[in-house]
Order: sequence, then structure tokens, then C-alpha cells
Amino acid sequence: MKNKFLSFAVVCLLSLSMASCYTVSYAVGSGAQTGATVVEKNHYLIGGLAPFKTADPSKMAGDAKNYQVTITHTFIDGLINVLTSGFYTPTTTIVKK
Repeated sequence: MKNKFLSFAVVCLLSLSMASCYTVSYAVGSGAQTGATVVEKNHYLIGGLAPFKTADPSKMAGDAKNYQVTITHTFIDGLINVLTSGFYTPTTTIVKK
């Protein structure tokens, strides 16, 4: 019985540790118009506290006046975060023009 409880606790802990994904999305102007997409990675250290390299959505959009920005943790980003125990935490920035 104790072994089953321990296994259940480990599975719950692993499930909860990988459920911390978030997505931020906002529109500039009227939002996406042409459907063109630009994707870049953001690189953070120590659980996201120290930015190493971050994408600039306005530069990614170029000369577009209307675009949609989405910043998210993809599955791969979360997997890398778990494998490095939170030391390296990437996110993905998606700009749709």
C-alpha cells in the first residue's frame, strides 16, 4: 500500500511540475492581416529571472503596422526547462503580420 501511495505521489508531482505553461497574446493595431509568421526564441536563466536574449516583437514585425504577438512556452521549451531543473528556461515569441 505504501509503495502505491509513493508511486501516485511521484506521478502527481511530475504532472504538476510540467503544468506551469503560460501564454501571453496581444494585438498591435488591427492584429494580423497577411498571415506571415516570424518565430524567435527567448532565453532566460535561473527560472526566468535573468534574461539572456529576448526577442523584440516590433523588430520581428518589421514595417508592419498591424500584427499579433504571442509569447508562450511550447512543449519543447517546457521539456528543456524540466531537464535543466529550471536553470535554463526558454520561451517562444510568435509574430503574425
